[in-house]
Amino acid sequence: MKNLEILIIGGGIGGLTAAIALRRDGHDVTVIEKDPDWAVYGVGIIQQGNVLRAMHQLGLLDDYMDAAMGFDFVAVHAPDGTQVAKVPSPRLVDGYPANVGIARPALQKVLGDRTIAAGADVRLGVTAEQIEDDGEGVTVRFSDGSEGRFDIVVGADGVYSDTRQKVLPDAEKPEYTGQAVWRYNLPRPADLDSLHVYNGPTGVGLVPMTADLMYIYVTTPEPGNPWYDKDGLAQVMREKLAGTAPQIRELAENITDDDGVVYRPLEGMMVYGPWSRGRVVLLGDAVHATTPHLGQGAGMAIEDSIVLAEELARADTPEAAFAAYRERRFERCKYIVESSLAICHGQLGKGPPVDNHKATAEMFEFTAQPI
Repeated sequence: MKNLEILIIGGGIGGLTAAIALRRDGHDVTVIEKDPDWAVYGVGIIQQGNVLRAMHQLGLLDDYMDAAMGFDFVAVHAPDGTQVAKVPSPRLVDGYPANVGIARPALQKVLGDRTIAAGADVRLGVTAEQIEDDGEGVTVRFSDGSEGRFDIVVGADGVYSDTRQKVLPDAEKPEYTGQAVWRYNLPRPADLDSLHVYNGPTGVGLVPMTADLMYIYVTTPEPGNPWYDKDGLAQVMREKLAGTAPQIRELAENITDDDGVVYRPLEGMMVYGPWSRGRVVLLGDAVHATTPHLGQGAGMAIEDSIVLAEELARADTPEAAFAAYRERRFERCKYIVESSLAICHGQLGKGPPVDNHKATAEMFEFTAQPI
């Protein structure tokens, strides 16, 4: 199919990469984003070789790397801080590193700038209030009172997807895992040349993002899904690190700014049934929201975008394209969601402990396979 009018609901990583891929194929693309400020929280994200490969396919790799810090292995530590393994990562693009750490605002800027430069119409502070698919097209009524007619609609609106609720109301819903993640930016030590992971009931990772900056992530059991007041949040995060390795406790003394702490309860979800209905299709966290234990949530959304664009180019109908897209993506995304959740459950004592060294190596091997 060519020259489609496409609406993308959601201006995050999945929605923007979908916009870039679909504009590259010549479709007219409108992106709506409910946040009028188009903001993301200011900590970082880990992305592996499959994401670099995807960025290369999208023609974004050099801009992406200019904003990122590359590394080629993962150092795994025991809870006492002893390094027990060094897991090499496969390089999937010649001349580029195997993995990167990148600040989320920097990634958002790369994707947003390219989306606009590619000619997509980006509308902020707007939601889709009604989606009516009559078989020949989709009429969408927006929150600003306007209306549009589209050949297809792509729901890239995250784990709490309103689009999913509208078109697949009986699909799986996000479930709280019993665990949460804390994130904070810190100065990067000169010798931090890779992702360093610390095992234990409190999981910790140190991720380089730039020559001067890293971020720390911390996974903690949070039974009952407690709410924490913003005032005093830095102190709470420091307290959560009291039983960790000596080098982590030392770093924790620098966690002092309440506003710099990003706290998020972890939820998971896998839609095992259809990912589309009629001319409306979902991607990314809207259908496979993973916990961050394998660092592949954004990667799966980016790959979704490329595959969806490829299948739309090949198919004669939206329904055929959407079926082929789900067929190519389902097992890969299911593996990431379920394997990440197994690590989470192992840390919480809800399942057998997972060897992070082995799980990480298996993930690298799996995601190195073509999409």
